[in-house]
Amino acid sequence: MTDASLEERIRADLNMARRARDARRVSLLGTLLSEIKNRRIELGRDLSDDDVQGIVSTAIKRRREAAEQMSAGGREELAEKERWEGDVLQEYLPPQLEESDVRAMVREAVEEGAGDIGAVMKAVIPRVKGRFEGKEVNRIAREELQAAS
Repeated sequence: MTDASLEERIRADLNMARRARDARRVSLLGTLLSEIKNRRIELGRDLSDDDVQGIVSTAIKRRREAAEQMSAGGREELAEKERWEGDVLQEYLPPQLEESDVRAMVREAVEEGAGDIGAVMKAVIPRVKGRFEGKEVNRIAREELQAAS
């Protein structure tokens, strides 16, 4: 099975957006591909889909934070643009996990002997990477550790 890499899929979507004259999507995907290229140069190697997913996750996180700041500053039209970009980028990540799934993973880690926040995070983060927000994992881990003690 030779599926296209995530980077190739983004590049193909950029070309489709160009043909459709979708300036917002062209700008967004062009920026994302630039970030991918810069990361490749920085690392001096080709990027795996996991590497690209990390870049996409970071881009989504930046946009969510920017949207919160724009909303707080009363700039709702800019906040909406940031939210839209985050939603478009989300299409390039695996389906998001539900909080109940992550909570079960945290409980499992605690049952297996993870007694502090660091041990729980170390056990859970690799399993949820790109599919659930890290700060939310931290919140759930704190709640579950408190409940377990």
